[in-house]
Amino acid sequence: MTQQPIFHLAIPVNDLVRAKAFYGDGLGCEIGRESASAMIMNFYGHQVVAHLTQEPLTPQKGIYPRHYGIIFPTETDWEALVQRATEKQLSFYQEPSRRFPGQLTEHRTVFIQDPFYNLLEFKFYPHLEAIFGARELSQIGDRS
Repeated sequence: MTQQPIFHLAIPVNDLVRAKAFYGDGLGCEIGRESASAMIMNFYGHQVVAHLTQEPLTPQKGIYPRHYGIIFPTETDWEALVQRATEKQLSFYQEPSRRFPGQLTEHRTVFIQDPFYNLLEFKFYPHLEAIFGARELSQIGDRS
């Protein structure tokens, strides 16, 4: 086990086969334990569990308030994910872009929607202090 804490997230899905195809083949996540009602994935070193639900799954209107994802350590890693998503024909909710160019909070971002309306954001920040620090700034996302 890693010395760093591992984040855990549970997400709703209505089809485990499609979830496995999207996260496993599509994003390249290692699939762990599976049951008839859930599946564990290694989501870039973190545990994401897809839980089968019979409740209706509906898209949210926009990227706020709920989405999750990864901040890559290098721009090359971010670009590789974008390339993989393109090759695997995953659904871009928002195309790859550069937010806040020239500012401390500048970052590359892309939003991908899984087949269950869960929104995933993948980022790269050239200025590491913008990830947790830069408290003197109030800009957080597009709504700020």
